[in-house]
Amino acid sequence: MDLSIICVNWNSLKYLQDCLTSVYEHTRGISFEVIVVDNASPEGGIDSIKSCFPQVTIIKSLENVGFASANNLGCRHAHGEYVLLLNPDTKLIGPTINILLGHIKQLPDAGIVGCKLLNTDFSVQISSIQKFPTILNQMLDAEYLRLRWPHCPLWDIGPLFSPEVKLLGVDVIPGACMLLRRSVFEQVGMLSEEYFMYAEDLDLNYKVRRAGFKNYYVGETAIIHHGGKSSSRQKVSQWVTIMQCRAMVRYFRKTRGRWYQWLYQASQCCMAIARLTILFALSLFGDMFWDKESLQCSSNKWKAVLRWALGRQSFVLQNH
Repeated sequence: MDLSIICVNWNSLKYLQDCLTSVYEHTRGISFEVIVVDNASPEGGIDSIKSCFPQVTIIKSLENVGFASANNLGCRHAHGEYVLLLNPDTKLIGPTINILLGHIKQLPDAGIVGCKLLNTDFSVQISSIQKFPTILNQMLDAEYLRLRWPHCPLWDIGPLFSPEVKLLGVDVIPGACMLLRRSVFEQVGMLSEEYFMYAEDLDLNYKVRRAGFKNYYVGETAIIHHGGKSSSRQKVSQWVTIMQCRAMVRYFRKTRGRWYQWLYQASQCCMAIARLTILFALSLFGDMFWDKESLQCSSNKWKAVLRWALGRQSFVLQNH
């Protein structure tokens, strides 16, 4: 078998149905299997997938074991030479899987191969390619800055907007769509299960690069990723914000050491204070610069970051 496609579902049944429909519609000429791991979704209904797609293998986890563990569980049941980790909230709009598979077969040094990600409105997701995180690029992690200066070496997302870029070596391919040789995935220990959610894809990219492989962005094809909009365009709960911060702390401690982890947390404290000061100043002008709802959403986010950075994350998480 050429390929095993692994989708981890948690309360994403409608998206998953659309995702699988697009996979079978646009993928031709290769032997593949689809493995869906249901992470104990409270909404239930995962058996309905079998009635629509009888060829799909469904694995039911008795509890929500997290994104990394669930993908690894799916991989242990896989038979393909290659593995595609595909989010259920994605949708193919062309033969993306065939194109990615064709490229990785021609790249003996390839670790992870990914493509351009599009929002629901078909705008480009600037997270489609990433640099490995540092304190500096995390402090300046603002969509406005990245779009204003896309070629800045801190993020270097210029290739996303160039039709001439067909294939490019990059630091990080995001977890929404990652194609790997199964042998490489197993060699690096698959996804690190100490991450419950967030940063496990960064960690995998890091391990793959450290093992001597390269990660490639394929710019000639794209998929829709409904859940990938930036925080400036959607409401993000305080729980999600804190989980992201905690995941980054774990990543920095693992890859750069405890001193860098401490500096990151201190930098986030400073950034939260600075952002809240600016947001307060903007609030004095009413809706002249920013609508009230967006202002409140951003303020809540940075208040949560400040509480976390000061060691008060239990206060933030208590209502989860």
